[in-house]
Amino acid sequence: MSDMDSLFLRIIDREVPAEIVRENDRVIAIRDINPQAPTHVLVIPKQRYRNAAELAAADPQLLAELFTTAREIAESEGIDESGYRLLFNTNADAGQTIFHVHMHLLGGEWLGGMTGGPLKG
Repeated sequence: MSDMDSLFLRIIDREVPAEIVRENDRVIAIRDINPQAPTHVLVIPKQRYRNAAELAAADPQLLAELFTTAREIAESEGIDESGYRLLFNTNADAGQTIFHVHMHLLGGEWLGGMTGGPLKG
């Protein structure tokens, strides 16, 4: 595992600072350091899986917990009614650069269509 791959584990272990939005025993949610929208939160399982497909195969309940956590954050951020986007980048061609699965929660403005470039992360 490279340093970049272990970044989220180091955040979970409090070795790297991050703005934690929500946390429980299985999931941590942090603000993205390079936000692509006014609200940009990463929802991350504490157990490391390489990507969304690996997580779905190994632990569907944990995958569902990421979505539940994202909904709760959207409500607390006041974007649940106006709308938000949930996004996984799965593998390099999709823009995944940290190979510890994480869901992007974006909102707080009109996000338009998916015509722009990929979100890195």
